[in-house]
Amino acid sequence: MATAASTVTPIASGNAMVRYNRSRRSALAIWWQEIDRVTLALVLILMAIGTVSVAAASPASSRRLSTSAKHLSDLHFFFIHLRWQALGLLALFGTSTLSKETARRLGILIAGAMLFALMLVPFVGSEVNGARRWLNLGVSIQPSEFLKCGFPILLAWILAWRVRDNRLPVMQVTVGLMGLIGVLLMAQPDFGSTMLFSATWFVLILLSGLDVRRIMAAMGAGVAIVALAYMFYENGRNRINAFLGGGSAYDQVDLAERTLLNGGWFGTGFWMGSRKLSLPEAHTDYIFSVIGEEFGLAVCAVIIMLYAAILFQAILRQTREDDLFTVLAGTGIVAQFGGQAFINILVNLQLFPSKGMTLPLVSYGGSSTVAVCTCLGLLLAITRRNPFIERERFSLSDVGETA
Repeated sequence: MATAASTVTPIASGNAMVRYNRSRRSALAIWWQEIDRVTLALVLILMAIGTVSVAAASPASSRRLSTSAKHLSDLHFFFIHLRWQALGLLALFGTSTLSKETARRLGILIAGAMLFALMLVPFVGSEVNGARRWLNLGVSIQPSEFLKCGFPILLAWILAWRVRDNRLPVMQVTVGLMGLIGVLLMAQPDFGSTMLFSATWFVLILLSGLDVRRIMAAMGAGVAIVALAYMFYENGRNRINAFLGGGSAYDQVDLAERTLLNGGWFGTGFWMGSRKLSLPEAHTDYIFSVIGEEFGLAVCAVIIMLYAAILFQAILRQTREDDLFTVLAGTGIVAQFGGQAFINILVNLQLFPSKGMTLPLVSYGGSSTVAVCTCLGLLLAITRRNPFIERERFSLSDVGETA
């Protein structure tokens, strides 16, 4: 009897293993069929460009930050960036496998947790370069970066309440939410992120179909807030004045522009740039200028087209959606992502005041790299679509139109 039992058990175990492996393959195949593969490919290309770009910029920042007591190798930031990119890829692929409902819940949970973290920053946050934006939890994280993942999803969820009941105070709730976030960000202070979140909020309320008078009132309030920030927020006022009329901040942006143009169309070659050595934050805020110097304006144009392609693909994906939450959440994430990218590029081109924003997926980053990948993973999860159901739905639609 014992012998018989011992011979049956491996067979049962093997069958279970076969079923488990088939289940895993099936889940992976479903994910591959439903995912937006074009956006995923564009994201991976940008991350690959970012890896090479951080390697090019790392010597400039390493030498600038080296001291007699602590010497940093030329590839110091590059090796750290590789580790964060590995975590970012795990976040990207992990979140992209979620169902739309799970992604919605995760986004709302992240938004709530990061709002709470932002409330803690003024009291227990770490101060760097005069700004208190980081929490030290073993590793330093910037709550505002992760809030970018949850904010569009939370906002889309609230705005979608209108589908259930038009009498719900949706506008008042979103105004209160944006006001709270604005106050918490300005307390750090972080005027650039405040403007980015405000722009995302405005895009979503515009798309949600709210009353035009309320939207115009929101625009007026936005202009008033910018005017008040100029009058009372000294750092923001100094950057705007420098952008318009010179100063140390202008010198940085001017140096970034001259670095960008130094390589011409095809660049000086990898590690052959010289102006980058004078750039502050060459591996983060001004990495686009380093790319221009060493790889040329042609590569810069390719990067701009990649960002534009992600925006276009996401918008194209939304045109075939009939769920208000999906449209708003997907548009909000990609608008925030694209807005940050183009602000960074415009700063490097001396067309926008310096904001201290990184170039997403390209710049060196710790928590910011993981946060951006999480955002895009949630975007891929929310916009997952079964192609077989889509084909059936559209074929039935064509039949109905013919009839």
